[in-house]
Amino acid sequence: MMLCIRWTTLILAAALLQLSCSSSKDEPTVIRFWGLGNEGEMVRQLIPEFERANPGIRVIVQQMPWTAAHEKLLTAFAGESTPDVSQLGNTWLPEFSVLNALEPLDPFVRQSRIVQVDDYFDGVLKMNRIDSSLFGIPWYVDTRVIYYRRDLLRQAGYTEPPTTWHEILRLCEIMQRKAREEGRKQYPFFLPTNEWVPAIALGAQYGGDFLRDDNTRGNFSGPKFRKAFGLLASFYEKEYSPSGQQLITNLYNSFSDGLIAMYITGPWNIGEFGRRIAPRLQNEWMTAPLPSMDTTYPGVSLPLGTSLAIFRQSRHKEAAWKLVEFLASREQSIAFYRITGNLPPRKSAWEDSSLAHNPYIRAFYRQMQRLEPLPPVPEWEQIAIKLQLYVEYIATKTLTVDEALSRFDKEVDQMLAKRRWLVERRKQP
Repeated sequence: MMLCIRWTTLILAAALLQLSCSSSKDEPTVIRFWGLGNEGEMVRQLIPEFERANPGIRVIVQQMPWTAAHEKLLTAFAGESTPDVSQLGNTWLPEFSVLNALEPLDPFVRQSRIVQVDDYFDGVLKMNRIDSSLFGIPWYVDTRVIYYRRDLLRQAGYTEPPTTWHEILRLCEIMQRKAREEGRKQYPFFLPTNEWVPAIALGAQYGGDFLRDDNTRGNFSGPKFRKAFGLLASFYEKEYSPSGQQLITNLYNSFSDGLIAMYITGPWNIGEFGRRIAPRLQNEWMTAPLPSMDTTYPGVSLPLGTSLAIFRQSRHKEAAWKLVEFLASREQSIAFYRITGNLPPRKSAWEDSSLAHNPYIRAFYRQMQRLEPLPPVPEWEQIAIKLQLYVEYIATKTLTVDEALSRFDKEVDQMLAKRRWLVERRKQP
């Protein structure tokens, strides 16, 4: 009798163990995805399709505001609680790669039939390579072009913005003179002093060289960026652009009223202009690529936007890569554009009718052919934000161009002190 009880107990224990193992196998792999801003909300619409195609994987999406995301990601890294996959701003990739926080993606890409590097715009892909390793897969692109009032340009004798900056200045002169003759105020080309992108884009068109000595010191007072900043200063000196933010309290009203006629901005404003520009002017605004310094048109712009990255701390890298592949696919790039308006980084996606037949998008497609990456240093975003202060200084004539750039280089050198120390250490025998 005792033997029978023991035998029954063993059989029951084995059955429970088998049931436990079976139950464990049936449990899905859970991966965490952090999305930023509006994209963190909109991406939820794509996840059900991914989970249907991958029934063994469950995705938990956490949305966070852009203003808190950078600090939260750093805190998560320090506390070893990073997500499996995250959306990262392109300018953040160098910082997190230096921290050794990101998983290199080249091995995954080599085996992928979905992520084809040749299908990405070259300038966009370069932003994701740090020291020859790929740390991000481009998710969407935020480059900049000119938005302009077609009717105001026609009155000045132009059907679209000129192709060179020299001609842009000539157009501004004509428009300003005409406005003054009619007794009205106009700033033909709005260049906000609290935006760094126009200044850096101009610098890139003059050849870049923002940093020197292995990207360890500022080079903004060098001859190339000096020319770019001088050009920027001329717009404020001639009052082609207002020198203070208080003069343009509402961009869309100012554009509708004709106070400003041209403005450099990104793809998100296509929807905003459609909603907020006066209805009578909806057929009187258009987009155009950036002018150039020479005869090569369009001029260089910047490959901003965000990428998808996998953190090294992830315990489910294979599943995480499947999510990256899905979101980065041509089909999902198009779907994401349709729900957000964010521009796809894949060339093949632009063949879709939703992009190919949109007249406002054409300038962006042309601009994507001429993008130059920013210096791959963790401090870049800090440098760029600080540059805005010096744009304000030259706009208000607080400092001359030479004074502003000399002071700015000193501040940049301070920001790069740690990088300089690391580079010097590597050079020691």
